Amino acid sequence: MNLFFRKIIVDRVRKKYKKTTHTEHDSFKQQVKDLEVEISHEIHDILYLFIGVLAASFGLKGFLLPSSFIDGGVTGISLIVSELTSWPLSILIFILNLPFVILAYIAINKRFAINSIIGILLLALAVHFIPFPTITNDKILIAAFGGFFLGLGIGMAIRGGAIIDGTEVLAIYISRKSSLTVGNVILLFNIVIFMTAAYIFTTEIALYAILTYFSASKTVDFVIDGIEEFIGVTIISERHDAIRKAIIHKMGRGCTIYKGKRGFSADNSQLKDIDVVYTVITRLEMSTLKTEIDKIDKNAFIIMNSVKDTKGGMIKKKPLTKIKS
Repeated sequence: MNLFFRKIIVDRVRKKYKKTTHTEHDSFKQQVKDLEVEISHEIHDILYLFIGVLAASFGLKGFLLPSSFIDGGVTGISLIVSELTSWPLSILIFILNLPFVILAYIAINKRFAINSIIGILLLALAVHFIPFPTITNDKILIAAFGGFFLGLGIGMAIRGGAIIDGTEVLAIYISRKSSLTVGNVILLFNIVIFMTAAYIFTTEIALYAILTYFSASKTVDFVIDGIEEFIGVTIISERHDAIRKAIIHKMGRGCTIYKGKRGFSADNSQLKDIDVVYTVITRLEMSTLKTEIDKIDKNAFIIMNSVKDTKGGMIKKKPLTKIKS
């Protein structure tokens, strides 16, 4: 990290430690390290969020809005209401997403909700103030590339630990309260939007909206590396117990410990025993988990696998404690 910023971090932490003993010195170094990791991850998250906002606003103003096309999700509802009432899309995007931000605070955590409201506000401002040019009048290109840029924006925002469309938060909340999967909830939500578009506008607009939705959803999956609703994470580290405690106490999630052995031995000596940590989280919590692991062991070996759905355990329950911001 840049020496100037490192000095600021050290000075900030030092204010908490007026008198330093050996034990406090170790704690001081750990505090500096933790703050460095948090700031580094925050910078990456902010960068992802800014790119996401620019991409989504370009997809809306450069493709969808000029031709009165719509998409799924809360953005689709905003586009429909804007067409019917002539209210500014920027205001509708912000107002209609607010209930989902509140739900994000309840269902996920405070940090995610704050990041999301910042992202939604930035998207509303970008749509209102940035004069993107109209790119094309070809309907197929509008549906395909409008969906692509909108999906790129949503995916980048998720990678940055936020949302700019509240549909996924609603889907996660409902899936925890019912037997429906996240994917099924999103699909049902969008079917209602497309049927409404067919009734209010024309069947042709609804069909193009479906094409836009599929383009956007596939792009989101691509941007976040094909991650599904849940992620199974295997962590191999010398500091496995500290990572286990972080998952339980800081993230409020459960985990399983496997007994294993290291497979590599340069001199054919006895293989070393090691505990392997396994946990399942939602993809929206992945950014936080990486941050917590980096604080403890930057060299930890992490394996992530897509999980279609889960039953039982703690994954569909509200976290025992909020993730510390």
